[in-house]
Amino acid sequence: MVEWATTESMQNPRRLTGPHALDLSGFTTRLQLTELPPDQQIFYRVRFLDLSDGKTLGEPVSGKFRTAPASRRSVRFVWGGDTVGQGYGINPDFGGMRIYETMRRVQPDFFLHSGDTIYADNPVPAEIKLPDGSVWRNLTTAAKSKVAETLDEFRGAYLYNLIDKNVRAFNAEVPQLWQWDDHEVLNNWSPGTDLSSNARYSEKSIALLAARGTRAFLEHAPMAYSPVDAERVYRKISYGPLLDVFLIDMRSYRAANSENRQDAEAPETVFLGEAQIQWLVRELTASRASWKVIASDMPIGLVIGDGRDATGRPRYEAVANGPGPALGRELEIARILRSLKEQKVRNMVWLTADVHYAAAHHYHPDRAKFKDFDPFWEFVAGPLNAGTFGPGQTDETFGVEVAFYKAPQPGASNLPPSAGLQFFGEVAIDPATEAITVQLRDLAGASLYSKTLTRS
Repeated sequence: MVEWATTESMQNPRRLTGPHALDLSGFTTRLQLTELPPDQQIFYRVRFLDLSDGKTLGEPVSGKFRTAPASRRSVRFVWGGDTVGQGYGINPDFGGMRIYETMRRVQPDFFLHSGDTIYADNPVPAEIKLPDGSVWRNLTTAAKSKVAETLDEFRGAYLYNLIDKNVRAFNAEVPQLWQWDDHEVLNNWSPGTDLSSNARYSEKSIALLAARGTRAFLEHAPMAYSPVDAERVYRKISYGPLLDVFLIDMRSYRAANSENRQDAEAPETVFLGEAQIQWLVRELTASRASWKVIASDMPIGLVIGDGRDATGRPRYEAVANGPGPALGRELEIARILRSLKEQKVRNMVWLTADVHYAAAHHYHPDRAKFKDFDPFWEFVAGPLNAGTFGPGQTDETFGVEVAFYKAPQPGASNLPPSAGLQFFGEVAIDPATEAITVQLRDLAGASLYSKTLTRS
């Protein structure tokens, strides 16, 4: 049962009754509010009615958000990824997931979660002994005591994050756009993932684990289901005349992870898939927003390995495959970039996470092996309460240059949130100049790097 109003006093609220929340959906449900006034603060209150007696009401939960503008005004949002990874969960001694409170204080219009919204394959132990001799202490639950295999265990990973007071306060005030990556199922998963020798999993079917992970993600993700495909994650969100956000999906349509060095597009090189590629180029070409943000769950120009295949050849998890021309999955990205140049699509910024450190990357054909594209920027943020790694190895195919990065010192890896190397990004668009400013911020909110781009 939802009530909403445009005043904090909630006078004369509109009341709606949503779909039933039953065990079939893990007791989640959603109600899409329509005909909300643009650029307006909305206050809401949600409660549940006990269907067993038809009269007992649950404790009300309140929140607020601002609707997207219909006219030009300043826009500010934050992004990041990688929540509760490497066993680093909710530590009361540390103040819980503090980075969510830091992001809330920015008072963003919305939050873009770039994937790894949970770590279904990373249990949360009661304690983690750190290299310096200190101990990281977690709140734990039954669902997070092992890798997620059943549907309820996947659901439990999302419910675990909601124990944190910072996350709940953030959710109550900040609208959110979610996409997903690998850890919503398990690390680096693809259709070729072989669990036969993985002792942690009694369920060996990656297809079944992916189906359960997908179901739990869609139940908990704050998104409307696509009328075309109820499991489709890629979509466009328009936020007034200054901004369109294109959330892409690098996980659902990929072929098995491989050496990724095929010299022509083929079934084994599929990454985004033809339907998504056509949608992305078509929608970017049609966009009239001042800025087009492409929300990508993985970076383009960083080499991310996935072990070796049965013959000893290296496998790759993302787009990049090391030095050389565009090969394998890079061919899809090359085709997209070429098409956008041909269609004269300008003023694009790529935002991503995944690698657990902060970075700013500039791509330019003068430095590239593949040269038929226009220059663009890619910014990396995260983790949000997970281990910190990096920096990653760059790939010359699209001419990436690292303008900035912040990562652990050489020799250090998987640093806890208490090390302070947790990062989120902030994007602001000025309605007067239409310039976009991207900042990379740390756990305390300090700006580590800032880049202002003007429209071309």
